[in-house]
Amino acid sequence: MIGPMAHPHLPSTEAAVTAVRALAREHGREMTVTDDIGADRTSRRTSAGAFAVLDPDGSLPHEAFVELGGSPAVTVRLFPEDDALITVDGIEFADVPRDAVPAFLRSVYGDLAHVKGRFFPPGWWLVVPLPGDETYKELVSGASLTPWLNSRVR
Repeated sequence: MIGPMAHPHLPSTEAAVTAVRALAREHGREMTVTDDIGADRTSRRTSAGAFAVLDPDGSLPHEAFVELGGSPAVTVRLFPEDDALITVDGIEFADVPRDAVPAFLRSVYGDLAHVKGRFFPPGWWLVVPLPGDETYKELVSGASLTPWLNSRVR
């Protein structure tokens, strides 16, 4: 387990995939990974130029899309820029630091993530607390909660 305010430093997309793979095993989840390697294959690369494989600095950018089985439905897109997009039951958490991905998933699978509702303004929020005082919150859009979200209402 990680200290209260620390995240392990994940120096690369591959290190993050390895950390997610360990968490998937720990929680009995199937996992598939799709890798995009090279500036011509990653989704955010605009500075490298058309048909370029390397970034201007000569590095080979690596992006990965991870799908985890079971409920809730979870996907993680790891970007070369040290951040990730995590989707939990259709709710997107953008710009999550790559180093925070394992703690985020640990919170989801460890039953710390929960749904809070408010009457005014009306709405449901998926709240994912991390060690320390870090918390991610996203509005649950749509008319109804999924069975997993509904089971997390506090």
